[in-house]
Amino acid sequence: MLRNRRAAAGFALYEVLIGVTIFLIGVLALGRAVENCMNASMLSQQDDRVRLLLANRMAEIQATPGPPDPKESKNIDTGYGVVKITQKSDPAGLKSSKEIELNGISQVTLTAEWSRNGVVQSRRLEFYVYRSG
Repeated sequence: MLRNRRAAAGFALYEVLIGVTIFLIGVLALGRAVENCMNASMLSQQDDRVRLLLANRMAEIQATPGPPDPKESKNIDTGYGVVKITQKSDPAGLKSSKEIELNGISQVTLTAEWSRNGVVQSRRLEFYVYRSG
């Protein structure tokens, strides 16, 4: 009878160890999932910040009188790292339906470059600006 009690106590110990192991695996998996969600949220915020920088620069160019600068570059610290914004402007070379060249229209290309975990990332925005003159 004493032997059966020891065997039952030993079996209960194994049950507890298996239960704790399963619980630990679940907690580790949950922690990893939360970490992945936080990383995705940070990357999304960084992309949103770069899109906002490009949109703000586009609004500045559109609101500034006169033709856009042919080439300009500046570095902006976003809190997630430095983003280099490069502006390039060329005559659009557009023609009307009668093959007449349309003057005063510039094609502006804004390029944002930044580094994420040592890998260079970039985003580009192209638009047209018309200045009569």
